[in-house]
Amino acid sequence: MTRVVEDSGKYYTWRTFGPEDQRTEELWVDMSDVRHGQVRVHGILSNSYKQAVKVALSFDFPFYGHYLRQITIATGGFIFTGDITHRMLTATQYIAPLMANFDPSYSKESTVQYLDNGEVFVVQWEWVRLSGKESAGAFTFQASLYKTGTIAFGYREMPLSLDGIGSAEHPVKAGLSDAFMVTQPSPQSPDAQRRTIYEYHRVEIDSTNITSFSAIEFTPLPTCLQHASCELCLSSTQTTGCSWCNVLQRCSNGMDRHRQEWLDYACSEESKNETCEDYSRGDGSNGSSSSAEMEDVSSLTPLQKDCDDETKSIIFKTGKDVRTDSSTKSDEWTKTGVIAAIAAVLVLLLALILVALYINYHPTAATPLHFIQRRKDYWPSLKFQKQHPGYTEVEGEGHEKDCIVEAGPC
Repeated sequence: MTRVVEDSGKYYTWRTFGPEDQRTEELWVDMSDVRHGQVRVHGILSNSYKQAVKVALSFDFPFYGHYLRQITIATGGFIFTGDITHRMLTATQYIAPLMANFDPSYSKESTVQYLDNGEVFVVQWEWVRLSGKESAGAFTFQASLYKTGTIAFGYREMPLSLDGIGSAEHPVKAGLSDAFMVTQPSPQSPDAQRRTIYEYHRVEIDSTNITSFSAIEFTPLPTCLQHASCELCLSSTQTTGCSWCNVLQRCSNGMDRHRQEWLDYACSEESKNETCEDYSRGDGSNGSSSSAEMEDVSSLTPLQKDCDDETKSIIFKTGKDVRTDSSTKSDEWTKTGVIAAIAAVLVLLLALILVALYINYHPTAATPLHFIQRRKDYWPSLKFQKQHPGYTEVEGEGHEKDCIVEAGPC
């Protein structure tokens, strides 16, 4: 389930460049130039349709203020940036120079390739064709992710406009998107949990600006997450709407990928009643207390409804020794519990041995047949089914079309 929150320019600014702009050529990364580093032509993606592969980055890439060390490249002309992969990769959390229904497996000339030189990570979809519209021509474009957080889209061959591609079989998008996931009780069953994805920001590029030999450059703006102290969080003039959550030691506006923690720890309520001076006084008083300090464990865990305050454990810290105040009384109970557990395990093992012997000597009885038919050998294997517009994640790399590109395509 995805919900859209209104778009704004609070995370990125972007500029578009046409064929006549020098910046267009500057933003294009020539994959055949060895000075940019080694290029990897991915064998599976270059021979697949609606597939996605995770790739590790050699640097921390800031995306909407979050640092990513792994991304997912899809054959459909986009990069998925979420932590949890699912079949609806096209919905949100993407970097999309041109998301469309591309099928690299149609032609041997089509490749999906990438490079990573420590300063920039580039993915290029080269000579890829649209499924069902192969005769329209081949597309070549790329996305560059810079260590600074800057993102660049470059377009070389665009035989069709975005309006002419058509979105009946696959979403057609160009831009950025991020979302957070929240776990909530299911309306159907209070005991069940439902995970909901909320898209809190999206950048949509005007399709008329995407042509052959054009480019788009995204510049990241400061976010609340970059502030490491309460003072910077609340006083910075570079960001607005930031609040400090002292228990998490995090600055946020409550709309980012850490939304679940922000809600669990009631950070919005905490920030309303406290100031940086209050936090400083609290930290100072705690620091001056004796070495045997007492902490409430419940303050370090997320807030939970219907919890009994009398069940909270009190912890005493004295140097490296950490123990509860009831540990002395519980020693005897601990020994008794261990003995009882060992006895229970022995009884269970004896019962299993007797059952196994019975099944072995009476294989035609109804009960043994019931167990035999439910052995692992009888379980059917589950396979992904291709459903529009679902993507399947693949692991490993194929060998066909797979090589290291030094100077020119292989």
